[in-house]
Amino acid sequence: MSAMSAIPAPRRAPAAVFGALLLALTTLLTGAGTAHAALPTPVSAATARGYLASIAVAAESHTTTYDRALFPHWITISGTCNTRETVLKRDGSNVVTDANCAAVSGSWVSVYDNATTTTSSGFDIDHLVPLAEAWRSGAWAWTTAQRQALANDLTRPQLIAVSASSNRSKGDQDPANWLPQASYRCTYARAWVQVKYYYGLSVDSAEKSALSSILNGC
Repeated sequence: MSAMSAIPAPRRAPAAVFGALLLALTTLLTGAGTAHAALPTPVSAATARGYLASIAVAAESHTTTYDRALFPHWITISGTCNTRETVLKRDGSNVVTDANCAAVSGSWVSVYDNATTTTSSGFDIDHLVPLAEAWRSGAWAWTTAQRQALANDLTRPQLIAVSASSNRSKGDQDPANWLPQASYRCTYARAWVQVKYYYGLSVDSAEKSALSSILNGC
């Protein structure tokens, strides 16, 4: 069996992912001044525990060959709006955008650390499962289309607007080495497991232990 065939493909084809994504955004992108949920609701803790039990446990690999450019991101979602702008609008309150879909006003709260801002440039769009982490967990063997699907996935709980400082602190670390504030850890772990399960990514032993501990307390 080749290395490529040993890595499971995402559980839905990229074309289907984008189709569902665009359908879900039909109402999301209309009308300023509306507050939206900050993240697609993750699966329950019980479901996440079941998912985690079925995810392959493996040491990370191909660390030195990661290149962020291999994950095309911030693609056009609708009209002039790309993925980043779409998430900023979804996660903020009273967000007003200009003709280029850039957020010119609004307010945002970072669930990672409770930081707040009224300037969108002060927030990053975090890939909840970092792209480098995904690469080390199996995405090194994916097609470009599969990596693009992960990097722009608005259907799963994979993208979220958070403070730049918390995003920098997290970097590409998994839950064994970095976690958000205590009140958000259950949601974070549920989302992490859902994304890894959906995309057929592995977990390492320390990562699985950390996730199990959190989920058992949810």
